[in-house]
This record gives sequence, structure tokens and C-alpha cells, in this order.
Amino acid sequence: MINSDIIAKTKAFVQKTLEGAEGGHDWFHIERVYNNTMLLAKNEDVDPLIVALGALLHDIADAKFYNGDETVGPRMATEFLESIEVDAEIIDHVVKIINNISFKSSLKVDDQNTTKLFTSIELQVVQDADRLDAIGAIGVARAFNYGGFKNREMYNPAIAPNLNMTKEEYKKSSAPTINHFYEKLLLLKDKMNTKTGIKLAAQRHSYMETFLEQFYNEWNGKE
Repeated sequence: MINSDIIAKTKAFVQKTLEGAEGGHDWFHIERVYNNTMLLAKNEDVDPLIVALGALLHDIADAKFYNGDETVGPRMATEFLESIEVDAEIIDHVVKIINNISFKSSLKVDDQNTTKLFTSIELQVVQDADRLDAIGAIGVARAFNYGGFKNREMYNPAIAPNLNMTKEEYKKSSAPTINHFYEKLLLLKDKMNTKTGIKLAAQRHSYMETFLEQFYNEWNGKE
């Protein structure tokens, strides 16, 4: 099967699988990450099929919607790719992208620092593309959409952000949405991998800073 057919089948599979998903992790999120990936890949020496499949399948079963089970997504991706007879080496690389892409993978496990088990330029490109969709105007919208989905407070001045969370603390957090900016979103600019990703992240980071300034002014009744 040629690459274009594999990608077309994968798009159809993901779109069907994510019907009715939470608005920040639905097909449109996948589509945006895929488009970001294609943009970043233009300036990087990557395997085009691997980055395409990594982008399309990276959130096929986000663990937060499966009681924290991080094995569901890789298993679903593997089963699908095997069903359309994708080469085993490509499947292995795509699954490693899924397992290592998330922000929480960079956090400490309990009191021990995580050990980076895998890296590749393909992972770096898809990771940057995913992180770009978590910041800027889209990132603000996604944060509040998910906060509403989980019935969280928008902001509570009495609850300070936790800036030193372990992976498990991050997964279990139910803090107000504004805290998420300090606990994740504002940190992503300095975690980008590619030159294009760094440039785009700086623009989106600046937008979030402006948004927060306006938010606090409105919250506190300031001009």
C-alpha cells in the first residue's frame, strides 16, 4: 500500500474513533496537529510517513479519558496499523512517539527524575506540533473547554499553582484552569525542539501572557 493510501485510511479511522470526543481532544485537534506536523517537517529531515502517522494517532486514546491507562492508545494504534499491513519498524516507531510525546512524560515519577528512553527527530517534530496546539489562542480555548468538561473552577486565588508536580500528581490534578497555564502551558515555549517550533511557540506564548494580563484585570475590576 502506498503512503497516501495508508494516511487516508488512518485519517478515516481516527475521525471515526474520535466521534463525540471532548472538544480539545477531538478530530479537529488531530487535524491541527497533523497540519502543524506537516509545516514543521518541511524544515527537518524526517520520515514523512512516520511523522504523519505519529501525528494522526498520537491521541487516539488519551489516557485521561481511559482512567489513566496509558496502554490503550499504543495498543489501538498497533492493532490498526497491523490491520492495514504497515511495516513493523514503522509501527514500532509510531508507538514510541505515542508513548513519549506527552508533557507528563517529562515530569518526575514520584521523587525520581524520569529517564528519557527514546528520542528521534520524528518524535521531536510531532511533539512540537502537539505542543503548539496547546498554546496560543487555541491553547487558551482548549484549556477552558477541558476545564468546563471536568467542571473545574476557572480561577481560585486561594489555590496556588503547583510548580513541582510529579507525573502522578499532574495526572490526578483537579486545580482551576488558570493554574494549568503555570503548571504546563507557559512552560512549553522552552521545551520546543525544532527551529520552526521555537519561533511559532514564542508568538503563541506572548499571546497567552497578554490573555492572562487581561484576565486578571477583568477579575480584579481594573482598567
